[in-house]
Amino acid sequence: MSTDTPHAADSHEMIRVHGARVNNLKDVSVEIPKRRLTVFTGVSGSGKSSLVFDTIAAESQRLINETYSAFLQGFMPTLARPEVDVLDGLTTAIAVDQQRMGSDPRSTVGTATDANAMLRILFSRLGTPHIGPPGAFSFNVASVSASGGFTVDRGAEKTRTEKVTFSRTGGMCVHCEGRGTVSDIDLAQLFDDSKSLAEDPFTIPTYTGDGWVVRVIKESGFFDVAKPIRAYTKKERFDFLYREPTKVKINGINLTYEGLIPKIQKTFLAKDRESMQPHIRAFVDRAVTFARCPECGGTRLTELARSSRIGDVNIADACAMEIRDLAEWVRGITEPSVAPLLAALQHALDSFVEIGLGYLSLERPSGTLSGGEAQRVKMIRHLGSSLTDVTYVFDEPTIGLHPHDIQRMNDLLLRLRDKGNTVLVVEHKPEMIAIADHVVDLGPGAGTAGGTVCFEGTVAGLRASDTVTGRHLDDRATLKKSVRRPSGALKIRGASANNLRDVDVDVPLGVLTVVTGVAGSGKSSLIHGSIPASEGVVSVDQTPIRGSRRSNPATYTGLLDPIRKAFAKANGVKPALFSANSEGACPTCNGAGVIYTDLGMMAGTSTTCEECDGKRFEASVLEHRFGGRDISEVLAMPVTEAEEFFGTGEARTPAAHRILQRLADVGLGYLTLGQPLTTLSGGERQRLKLATHMADKGGVYVLDEPTAGLHLADVEQLLGLLDRLVDSGKSVIVVEHHQAVMAHADWIIDLGPGAGHDGGRIVFEGTPADLVAARSTLTGEHLAAYVGG
Repeated sequence: MSTDTPHAADSHEMIRVHGARVNNLKDVSVEIPKRRLTVFTGVSGSGKSSLVFDTIAAESQRLINETYSAFLQGFMPTLARPEVDVLDGLTTAIAVDQQRMGSDPRSTVGTATDANAMLRILFSRLGTPHIGPPGAFSFNVASVSASGGFTVDRGAEKTRTEKVTFSRTGGMCVHCEGRGTVSDIDLAQLFDDSKSLAEDPFTIPTYTGDGWVVRVIKESGFFDVAKPIRAYTKKERFDFLYREPTKVKINGINLTYEGLIPKIQKTFLAKDRESMQPHIRAFVDRAVTFARCPECGGTRLTELARSSRIGDVNIADACAMEIRDLAEWVRGITEPSVAPLLAALQHALDSFVEIGLGYLSLERPSGTLSGGEAQRVKMIRHLGSSLTDVTYVFDEPTIGLHPHDIQRMNDLLLRLRDKGNTVLVVEHKPEMIAIADHVVDLGPGAGTAGGTVCFEGTVAGLRASDTVTGRHLDDRATLKKSVRRPSGALKIRGASANNLRDVDVDVPLGVLTVVTGVAGSGKSSLIHGSIPASEGVVSVDQTPIRGSRRSNPATYTGLLDPIRKAFAKANGVKPALFSANSEGACPTCNGAGVIYTDLGMMAGTSTTCEECDGKRFEASVLEHRFGGRDISEVLAMPVTEAEEFFGTGEARTPAAHRILQRLADVGLGYLTLGQPLTTLSGGERQRLKLATHMADKGGVYVLDEPTAGLHLADVEQLLGLLDRLVDSGKSVIVVEHHQAVMAHADWIIDLGPGAGHDGGRIVFEGTPADLVAARSTLTGEHLAAYVGG
């Protein structure tokens, strides 16, 4: 047999996708080389994630699930096959996305990785005094003890009763239940005590007059609904605020009544603040104050757990250390009996440092990590993996990274590729696009104007192509010839949150100020932690907006309210008829437009509702028209068309028009008003959030990485928006790594020089031109290289 003949197994060198139609993809067909790094580019909303995550990664997961036995598959949800004609040459896909790592207040960086578990075992073996097994060091395990008796029957003569006791030593602080903080609720923010229950006294989100929550309180039989709350007797007040769950019967239905305070603690305070919807978070900020637990000092652990030490360090001290310092401490422990455990813990901690997260501590709540940090924490378990021929899928791994840190991320991705893996990356940054072996550019536009492949090939080919990405790949923002003069200053004195070192800085007002510095240098701590919200400050952070399949741009921005009122007024009916989540909903699909077959935590299957044909409303509602359109036709309009529709003529509605103008301003003119939020890309969600906050009353706007998820072409539009905000008299403070935003600034505040305890200081204040000329900081060097200075 000739040695020149290729082996049959070597003919599968491509992942082939033919006829992909997921979300906005229009019969997309691509061939992606295996064991190479492929970058997917294109404007925000062009279909990159639909192709990479919702088609390739989703089908790989579905096929893996099908390899399990029929018995196991009976316990697993059946994933729907993506809408695609042919998917060939797939390998096992591991998707590392930017989803937040969990919003449970007890979830920390240590619990989300294996580091905390290994540290607990280490202290249970080597800690002195010895207090018990690993659970004794866990703030998620409560101490339990019980005793009782049971009867052993061994015949008439031999029956005897034996007493048994059971105890478990846990590490959970009893006072704060392992949360590290305790909450105090301001009753004045919950209800108006001069009103009675009949007068709708509640100021709590979702506690509306005709809702079930309020009906249970009113009809429980415990209160006189006409009596003002301040006139309640001591017993009535206790029942109203603190009563234990009690069964009550309302209209023949068995329901549970519970006091207001425990109910609020369960419904609102059991979640991490960062994962709450904006209006819920605003209520919690207004009504609840959080303070460090006085019993455990915020460590979450019992005094017993804190009493056991290795050397002079207890587990709370270890978790509070920066991870790079903890790695050094672990390296100093030499105990042969736990050598394998020490090696595994050392590897996990070194991986944090290697990936650029050495400035974090294991006690850091996972809900406070940015999307970029969360993604890199998830990457850690894959760095030392022995697996090869795996497809790794990354969603903008450079988010939250300073230009200085991007090279390190590039090296990690190339290492994964060089081990024989296929690496697929959705990315906008030119520095990462430059290292690609293969590029797939989607577009040409976003939403319905995208979904096609504009270019496939090398980076050099992309640069020479006439696509939107190709044209903008070498874009460089130039330094402004003149900068605006500040109208005042916001003085920050003695800032010491997290790693800040008694920082004094004057943030200029009336201009565009950009706060820069490597990841972990203290930017967010300085701005979010030191600028009081009371001073008319509008803060737009990185928290991703959440929404169910029933949420859409119209409901999220509040646009639906003026539209419903306009329809109701024009037709002489109730506004509730024009909500698919209320009285006007199609009875068959309950206003969803589709019939969902829920398949647990994985994707369910859906079929268009035959009754309403996907329009979500019952037929009688669609007979009511406004400006010649019914409500389903209005929700199917793109923003630009709706802006014109509500701006002039008989359908003129100023309140709706203002919201639509803001959506167009942030570059979302192509979105349809009724498009489910679950189908929006990360960049689209970020801009939708920005558009919503633009309506907030305030003179100072604080934006945290507004370029996240934005294409090079979209960044240009964002800079125009920031200029308009400043020119209208606002002060804009941006925490940002993108050099185009830095170059466009009037004033730069640079923190550093490093991350964690190597940062926390102001290393530069001045204009971008001064920063480029000085080149005295890492930011200065990278900005100078960017603008060609």
